Amino acid sequence: MSTVRVAITQHEPGWFDLQASVAKTIALIAEAAAGGADLIAFPECWIPGYPLWIWKYPVRPDLAARYHKAALSVSSPEFQSILAAAAASSITVVLGFAERAGSTLYMSQAIISATGTLLLSRRKVKPTHMERTIFGDAQGGDTTLTNCVETNGKAGRVAALNCWEHLQPLLKYHSIAQGPQVHVAAWPPITPVKEGELYSLSKEGCKALSQVYAMESQSFVLHTGSVITALGVAANQTEGAPMMSTPSGGSSCVFGPDGRPIEASSKALADDEEGMVYADLDLDAILVSKGFCDPVGHYSRPDLLRLVVDKGTKACVESFEGESK
Repeated sequence: MSTVRVAITQHEPGWFDLQASVAKTIALIAEAAAGGADLIAFPECWIPGYPLWIWKYPVRPDLAARYHKAALSVSSPEFQSILAAAAASSITVVLGFAERAGSTLYMSQAIISATGTLLLSRRKVKPTHMERTIFGDAQGGDTTLTNCVETNGKAGRVAALNCWEHLQPLLKYHSIAQGPQVHVAAWPPITPVKEGELYSLSKEGCKALSQVYAMESQSFVLHTGSVITALGVAANQTEGAPMMSTPSGGSSCVFGPDGRPIEASSKALADDEEGMVYADLDLDAILVSKGFCDPVGHYSRPDLLRLVVDKGTKACVESFEGESK
């Protein structure tokens, strides 16, 4: 039996504060390793917190500017300190962060090995609805479609997608084709469904998407979301908003490769409670599910249906030299 112990975070971010966010990230990495975890998973835009205000205000240039300053660059000393923390604790890290690249922000995820190597960094293909007021689209290439990697550790092949990317059938199929054993489904703070709201935006709907992905991919899915307290509501100025305006948001849990909820070895958490969800995963269980359904193997018909992918990066400026005459 091949067993991996995972830690799924359910914590409040360091709103608009890069240094506080990184410090908390490093502390949680050490805590997960001390708890025996081989892998730790963080939610969408964990650093510097998901921008809650976008669901209340059509435009808030002041908050957007503050958020931009607090975003994380992959080439920054702060990012290097997270790599060092992973190495110091010998733990694989799947990090969700708002990435600053030049003057544009992206909704990004990084997979970091237990030796502190950046294995991949990828960007959300298409920010959802109001997210497009502050985040850019991914530009293709390795920073977009490569979302699964061999970690060369106990965690095996690890993949990650953000939020409603779990509603994108073609993207999901491309991810499944990369053969993940453990998949991190990273979400923002999500709350129970209310009258008049989209069920697919609710805690129940989003957890259902993660659960279905586990069945579709025959992988263990680590569903992770962050917490909002009164501090987060005040920082984002979302008082009275229809979404993300009350203390709540946490929904972290694990689904097995047949979709069943995996019982955590840690205590159950309320949706407004910070804590770590630990679970021990028997990777051999994947083989049982794959024996019944492998949608990119024996349970596929590529002669009838197949996915065509453009792996090229779409740059704003491309240079070339003309032919000599």
